[in-house]
Amino acid sequence: MTITITAFERSPDGGRGLARDTRVRWALEEVGQPYEVRLVSFRAMKEPAHLALHPFGQIPTYEEGDLALFETGAIVFHIAQRHAGLLPDDANARARAITWMFAAVNTVEPPILELGTARLLEGDKPWHDERLPLVEDRVRNRLKQLSARLGNADWLDGAFSAGDLMMVSVLLRLKSSGILDEYPNLAAYLARGETRPTYKRAFAAQLAVNTGRPPTG
Repeated sequence: MTITITAFERSPDGGRGLARDTRVRWALEEVGQPYEVRLVSFRAMKEPAHLALHPFGQIPTYEEGDLALFETGAIVFHIAQRHAGLLPDDANARARAITWMFAAVNTVEPPILELGTARLLEGDKPWHDERLPLVEDRVRNRLKQLSARLGNADWLDGAFSAGDLMMVSVLLRLKSSGILDEYPNLAAYLARGETRPTYKRAFAAQLAVNTGRPPTG
């Protein structure tokens, strides 16, 4: 059955890999599954056809036969369960990898998203200058904890897994902030994720949508 995902017709980030369809593309590249992409406009995302797939009017969605999914973490988890390559065979290691998936989106990502909102959307608010350092401190607290846990390891728990895919995808949002550079092992961890050929293919495919040029490599 053909896998079809949805993505922005024009991504707000201009194709820098921050839109969440990149995570799904990367997961499908990791497990070697071909897929098709249906591009949707912001207007179409709020129309009944798309809302039937994603009740909150967002992207990505995932369709395969009579299965329709939304929420990136759930989609990546489904891909990892159905196809070899993203979850270990050992039951305990598998459970730990899934734990890191949840940690990425539930613990590490929220303060990072809050930082993005504070910097991009709240700069004109009278309380911005007081609030921003507090938000940055919350991000640094999470990064300090993550850095301590990663240590000198290449990946979070042995071999690369869906947990790393999700965590790297989350940390990518900090790449231009300068904060990640304060934690050299996390900056190196992010770089390792970005150099994976599977990530490069996913990134190129997402970028091609926004530049109009076909991906290379």
